[in-house]
Amino acid sequence: MADSFSKKENFKKKIQKQKEKALRREDRKTNNNKGADDVFMYVDEFGRLTSTPPEDRERLEVNIDEIQLGAAPIIAEDIRKTGIITFHSEKGYGFITEDNSKENVFFHNNSCAHPVKKGNKVSFEKEKSPKGFSAVNIELVK
Repeated sequence: MADSFSKKENFKKKIQKQKEKALRREDRKTNNNKGADDVFMYVDEFGRLTSTPPEDRERLEVNIDEIQLGAAPIIAEDIRKTGIITFHSEKGYGFITEDNSKENVFFHNNSCAHPVKKGNKVSFEKEKSPKGFSAVNIELVK
């Protein structure tokens, strides 16, 4: 049985698309002007992305004596915090609202030098605990 007119037209379109696709593929192969320079990005001394390789950039002089190894030094003034006890439970725990950040910090009576109650102004040190920050070395402020 003979093919219909629309089947012949669809077949011609399909063949034409395949030829165009093959031409585009060949064109990409021959005119591929992308080199390694377009693919690579470098990071400069300030942490910014750049296309200039490190060997082509100007070098900055580094003074070895100015390099600080390890963690930043802890300033003694920042260790002690102050706050007001906003909640105190009979079970022996409570919360201190920090003066500067208004953050609630958990404390336990074992960390207190003197008996405390709600509304007392205290000074304390913050310590990282498994559930967040907690206050230790709690002392009353007069």
